[in-house]
Amino acid sequence: MNDGTMQPYRLTLDKFLDHAAKWHAGATVATAADDGAVAHSDYATLRRQARRVSAWLTGLGVTRGDSVATLAWNSGAHLAAWYGILGLGAICHTLNPRLTDAQSADMVTRSGARVLIASADLAPLARRIAAAAPVVTELFLIDGEGDLPALEPALDGVDASAVRWGEFDEHSPAGLCFTSGTTGAPKGVLYTHRSGHLHTLRSLQADVLGLGAHDVVLTAVPMFHANAWGLPFAAPAVGARLVLPGRHLDGASLATLINGEGVTLAAGVPTVWLGLLNHVEAEGLALPTLKRIMVGGAPMSAALMERLEQRLGVVVQTSWGMTELSPLGTIMPAGEPRRDAASAGRVSVGVDLLLTDDQGAPLPQQRNAEGHLRVRGPAVVARYLGQTDSALDADGWFATGDLARLDDQGRLFITGRAKDLIKSGGEWINPAELEAIVGALPRVAQAAVIARPDARWGERPLLIVEIKDGQSIEDGEILDAMRGRVASWWLPDAVVRVDSMPLAATGKIDKKRLRAEYGQA
Repeated sequence: MNDGTMQPYRLTLDKFLDHAAKWHAGATVATAADDGAVAHSDYATLRRQARRVSAWLTGLGVTRGDSVATLAWNSGAHLAAWYGILGLGAICHTLNPRLTDAQSADMVTRSGARVLIASADLAPLARRIAAAAPVVTELFLIDGEGDLPALEPALDGVDASAVRWGEFDEHSPAGLCFTSGTTGAPKGVLYTHRSGHLHTLRSLQADVLGLGAHDVVLTAVPMFHANAWGLPFAAPAVGARLVLPGRHLDGASLATLINGEGVTLAAGVPTVWLGLLNHVEAEGLALPTLKRIMVGGAPMSAALMERLEQRLGVVVQTSWGMTELSPLGTIMPAGEPRRDAASAGRVSVGVDLLLTDDQGAPLPQQRNAEGHLRVRGPAVVARYLGQTDSALDADGWFATGDLARLDDQGRLFITGRAKDLIKSGGEWINPAELEAIVGALPRVAQAAVIARPDARWGERPLLIVEIKDGQSIEDGEILDAMRGRVASWWLPDAVVRVDSMPLAATGKIDKKRLRAEYGQA
């Protein structure tokens, strides 16, 4: 009789820090401060701090399933709060400080977070968000000093002996990130403990990140960017040292940090590495310990990839992912013999890819044909926060909105986006929001926003306007209409005026023609 079974071991995220504290207790967690100093802790200390955060939150009435918002840079204090929140069974809602007050307030309101923990330099922003989101009743500073209560003194004397981590279902939500949808309304993606746990195990595969206890990992991607691509889970899972850069991602700061801490793997968007490379070349520096750079968030140019590999002697691992994928979808293995900046790498076990036609039917030939990219897997969103409809099609696939092809070797190439979102410095800009604002101006007949390649940011928005007959309006007045209503970095770099907007047969603005005429650098 086959009546054997296995242990019901919960796949919760707190287990990664528990493991690191027990088996890699002395592995360091370094945090760069504003004055250039670097503070060092270790996984054992980080776990003690995180458990005190759990006990403190319990005292505030936070229970399983509640959201706690953080508005903070990458730091040891932020990481301790993060694990303290999710270890308790609450949801860590990381806020992007680059969004407008109104956008952040709306997200906090939708998440229901009563507690907001912020970096000291972001305290004014935190106050404005709380004022616009009455659901927030508690404000604390995660680090530094200011006119808000500080978290560190609040943790003094807190008894964490009664804290029990991970005593909840592995399908419980652990994190919340918002991403702009194709309609312009931000969509919330709830990560579960199980999805994050499995995503972490997948990222540790040899042909993905292949991390080990010998590695020193720099997270130059913010924790509010899809959980810093999962690195704050992956590093402690194997005892790798973790380096957190704070808010300073300029080339000089990163070069100092990489050499000072002996970083072996660094992860971030292309603009970060362009700044690092420019500084290294200008100062004649070397980064001898740095072996690999993981690039995501935006496409990398072949020229930048070549410069990085030749000048720094590193291996660049290009990748593709989405907030909805937790976020890693594909990555170029470090040992890939055929290297191509245009390739987003290979898929690893735990993610399925499918190319379809315009109607969603699978392409009969999945190699060397362009199609709409769909994905599925245990770390892929099934339904957005607060929505009743599934995010999946009838067969359980998630439509990414990307156009892609797979070559004979199974490498993924993103060839375009079915929608018009612009990715600038790894952040999404929604043209529809800008077009709605400008199009509402009394003297503007029509407005369109397209992407234009940019050497630093990957893409930047270009505004194209048709002015009503007999009317006139200055460029500055058009741009001023958007200020304060969208993030400052959303503002178009230039305004192009046309006598008449090209229209497609449907009567809609023909953006394909606009891109052909104006969409080049």
